[in-house]
Amino acid sequence: MRKTKEVLRLHFGLGMSRRDIAKSLGMSHSTVGDVIRRAKAIGLGWPLPDGLCEADLERRMYTSRNAPKFARPPIDMQWVHRELARKGVTLQLLWMEYKQAHPDGYQYSQFCQHYRNWCAKLDLVMRQNHRAGEKMFVDFAGQTVPIVDPQTGEIKPAYIFVAVLGASNYTFAEATAGQDLFSWITAHRHALEFFGGVPEIIVPDNPKAAVNRACRYEPDLNPTYQEMACHYGTVVIPTRPRHPRDKAKAEVGVQVVERWVLAALRNRTFFSLAELNQALAELVDRLNQRPFRKLAGSRRELFETLDKPALKPLPAQAYEFAQWTRRRVNIDYHVQIEHNYYSVPYQLVHQEVEARVTASVVEIFHKGQRVAAHTRAFGQGKYLTEKRHMPAAHQKHLEWSPSRLIDWAATVGPHTRELVQTILKSRPHPEQGYRTCLGIVRLARYYPTERLEAAAKKALACRALSYRSLKSILEKGLDRLAETEPTYVPTLHHQNLRGPAYYNQQGGDQQC
Repeated sequence: MRKTKEVLRLHFGLGMSRRDIAKSLGMSHSTVGDVIRRAKAIGLGWPLPDGLCEADLERRMYTSRNAPKFARPPIDMQWVHRELARKGVTLQLLWMEYKQAHPDGYQYSQFCQHYRNWCAKLDLVMRQNHRAGEKMFVDFAGQTVPIVDPQTGEIKPAYIFVAVLGASNYTFAEATAGQDLFSWITAHRHALEFFGGVPEIIVPDNPKAAVNRACRYEPDLNPTYQEMACHYGTVVIPTRPRHPRDKAKAEVGVQVVERWVLAALRNRTFFSLAELNQALAELVDRLNQRPFRKLAGSRRELFETLDKPALKPLPAQAYEFAQWTRRRVNIDYHVQIEHNYYSVPYQLVHQEVEARVTASVVEIFHKGQRVAAHTRAFGQGKYLTEKRHMPAAHQKHLEWSPSRLIDWAATVGPHTRELVQTILKSRPHPEQGYRTCLGIVRLARYYPTERLEAAAKKALACRALSYRSLKSILEKGLDRLAETEPTYVPTLHHQNLRGPAYYNQQGGDQQC
């Protein structure tokens, strides 16, 4: 009461302003104004009446019977809470708009205090302030739903992916076959299509499908997840490890889905993911239309007014799932991906590259630049090679084909042509005879055409179908030897020589 008397003395006795009194006494100017209004309401001034003690002064100024009844314009707290979700809106801006509409309304400090007191009475999910279109919280529910195989009766769990928008709590849920990277990315794509737009930030936990290495300051995102975020023009900011409050919106969203959606399906049996997702869609739609208990409207109404206008538009094409993997280039300038081999520029031999694998294409990157692209091969042991990736010597080797080799051999002579054809046919695969035929082409650089043709004739006669045999014939000059008729050797007769009759006889004896 000492400060109350001093306020009255300074104001009524000395004529000081409210703000100067507040600075002098260490009080807020609104409290000073309240004291002055109360004193005026009961007719007090300065000096105080004789015999008025502090207890009487307090009773006269602050009893409910004598207290001035200033009916200040009420604050629409739901309007304040909803407007704060809009981008760039602050409490000070809302207070200024409130004062323009109600000049005798609350001052800024009381305005803020009344709002904080009102927020304290809300649920945790409503107490957090999120900007419209800013964040989408994602997580898998801990509860699963069994799927029964109608053929075998086998039961497999279905995992429930949940996405919640921060400002409106608008919820999406979908069942997936697993929690792997493909299911994670596909569920994100379906969630963004469900919302019809893209938020500024996606907030996941630290699952293995999203984060390769969890870190409080610099988490290492999965390359596929990072690429998906770039495709949609958003950013992924995982929560801090072991800080569940960072994703309280997702935690509560999962809890709401478990209570209002999954619990309602507890007595139903599902035989496919499609059947389960259809049931989930119906119940999630009902959840989004369900009115709030302590706020006006529903999740859908808030979404239409807050989040939807603030979301960025979806890209023209949906993200195509691509998996990234690191590989080292082999000595044959190919990298192995899923048991098939894809070529890269031969200069990258022994270096590490990154491969981006989609359903139709395999792209290979080195230091962030694409160095090769191939149509994806299925099966095992297939080689996909581009000519420009080969060294010059290999490119020249590739230019030779069976028809070209045979055409060249025909320019030497018919025997050379026949020899080349015979070599190619004698191999299980014609490619296995390329090197032998290229060796014959090389011999044409050192020996005349006539000698090569004669040597080919000799090789055909003795079935010497190899490069080494043809080279030996030329080196030893066997192609220059005149061909002679085979010499007739008369049959020798001797008593120790046994003829066919002997064996026929032996066979007959054995049969007997």
